[in-house]
Amino acid sequence: MTRVAVIAGGRSGEHEVSLRSARSITEALQTAGFEVIPYLITKDGRWQPEPIRPEPGANPGIDVVFPALHGTFGEDGTIQGLFEMADLPYVGAGVFASAASMDKEHFKRLCSDAGLPVVPYQVQRAGALSVDQVLAQFELPVFVKPANLGSSVGIAKAHNREELAAALADAARYDTKVIIERSIEGQEVECAVMGNHQPVAATPCEILPSKEFYDYEDKYLLDKAETRIPPALPGETISEIQRLSIQCYQAVECAGLGRVDFLIERSTGKVFLNEINTLPGFTSISMFPKMFEHAGVPMPELVTKLVRLAEERHAERAALRYER
Repeated sequence: MTRVAVIAGGRSGEHEVSLRSARSITEALQTAGFEVIPYLITKDGRWQPEPIRPEPGANPGIDVVFPALHGTFGEDGTIQGLFEMADLPYVGAGVFASAASMDKEHFKRLCSDAGLPVVPYQVQRAGALSVDQVLAQFELPVFVKPANLGSSVGIAKAHNREELAAALADAARYDTKVIIERSIEGQEVECAVMGNHQPVAATPCEILPSKEFYDYEDKYLLDKAETRIPPALPGETISEIQRLSIQCYQAVECAGLGRVDFLIERSTGKVFLNEINTLPGFTSISMFPKMFEHAGVPMPELVTKLVRLAEERHAERAALRYER
């Protein structure tokens, strides 16, 4: 029986979301016949139980790691580096793809270099925040975000100078780099992607927020947001979203799984890439598993595919030479 270590919690602002994802993943793995070995990382970074420290070359009793971690120290390449050092197969993107995708500035640069349409943006450093610098480039409203975080933590829509100043200060509480984006009025659409060298995109999903935008409260607390699969869009636009999702996935060298988020501008019909999540949520309301379920892949089969993709990627990398 394949032993899968599910790692949950972590030091990021998405600790509670991670716990909910881990519960769903664990249930699906057990249904699929895997042995699950749970690990909890507390909010102050302690492991419970203590992680096994293998002797060099020894198997630590784990066949594959399934990180159910979101945000900083879980989705940003740091823990992926630990798995690489331990020579363990793990679900999801590698160190580079995780780090580049987590950092909204570098993600946008990679996508722009690949010719993909990103939302116009500006970057500011936490020690030099400037409302005037934002207003010199954008009309209000704008979105303000920490550069390295997810689940809409620390994100605000600013409609005036006072809200903008407050949003910049709040985003800087979560990261030393802040992203300011032009507000795109229109539909919010997500697309799930799975695979290594030949990724496939599921039918996209439209998010219908209960608030002005899909923030943390709307995602996880209010339970009022609605979703629609497929989205209310022309067939050619849906195909374009799927095509762009795969191109984005490949541009950042993602592996295993990812969820690519889009904004469809109402006035022009233009499709804008918003971000990619390399470890998307697996909670009861998360859209990554729902999109693949719509495609005929229930959760137990989905997590099985992800474990096998992790093993496949590890075997491929193990065959590489690192010395002469």
